[in-house]
Amino acid sequence: MNWTTFLDDTVKRMGALQKQAPEMFAGFNAMGKSAKKNGALDEKTKELIALGIAISTRCDSCIGFHVKSLVRLGTTREELCEALEMIGYMGGGPSIAFGAKALEAYDEFSAA
Repeated sequence: MNWTTFLDDTVKRMGALQKQAPEMFAGFNAMGKSAKKNGALDEKTKELIALGIAISTRCDSCIGFHVKSLVRLGTTREELCEALEMIGYMGGGPSIAFGAKALEAYDEFSAA
């Protein structure tokens, strides 16, 4: 899978839905902005939590968005792999398989 193309296509699809449901997107975006603010936990830690949830719910789009954010935040491959170990431990085989997708996305986004 090409993660960049996949996310670009996802954004286009979501844009079509946003035209039909602008209030929902405004509320979702406001919630995301508030949730990501640095506080007791920094944004990187929050994105690692979000990645764990994305993997456990098997959401490829969410995996891509959160991995892309983690790359932007300077997450190292070692940090990501440690998080993926914990996610795999908690979620078993399916989380290990989707964790491998997250690592693939990380390698693509960090090479760009």
